[in-house]
Amino acid sequence: MSAAREYALDDDHRWARPPVGGWTADDLDRLPNLPPHTELIDGSLVFMSPQTRFHMRAMRLLENALVAQAPEHLEAVREMTIKMDPRNRPEPDVLVVSADADTGPRQTWFKPEDVLLAVEVVSDDSVDRDREVKPLKYARAGVPHYWRVEENDGLPVVYVFELDPGTHAYGPVGIFHKELKVDLPFPIEIDLTALDRRR
Repeated sequence: MSAAREYALDDDHRWARPPVGGWTADDLDRLPNLPPHTELIDGSLVFMSPQTRFHMRAMRLLENALVAQAPEHLEAVREMTIKMDPRNRPEPDVLVVSADADTGPRQTWFKPEDVLLAVEVVSDDSVDRDREVKPLKYARAGVPHYWRVEENDGLPVVYVFELDPGTHAYGPVGIFHKELKVDLPFPIEIDLTALDRRR
């Protein structure tokens, strides 16, 4: 291992100090004691704040609906990273990926070309990343569909985007309040008012 990849810890704070040039996507699998769900954005580690009840329930609602409705050649998963390039490995809250992208039980990331849909549930500390930074990166990496989920009066509002292959940018498809109903990436219907249902 080169000196640039050594993981020195600050004696006062016990935090890993970044190497010259920042961390790499492969470092996420080797750094000791990282908090769960750490992302890499532009070579910097991004730590998640404590999850809110809304965030947890929105992820569960969307994941369960996508698992139930996805065709057999696709799989819905949550909180897995996408290795986009050496300096970027974001972790969408929910993803739809090709079932063929399964590399085994120790898999920690997907390639962008295996991801059909990336979903981000916005938290107070992730507003800028989820509205501006991540959609740009997902679009440039060729992820065909992006959903941004925000809370309004305790219920999810889903902003749906589709990739324009000519511009490599997302175009808006719609904003969904009580019910999400789309034909792509496959026919999906989700009752967004079911957020608080336990079953």
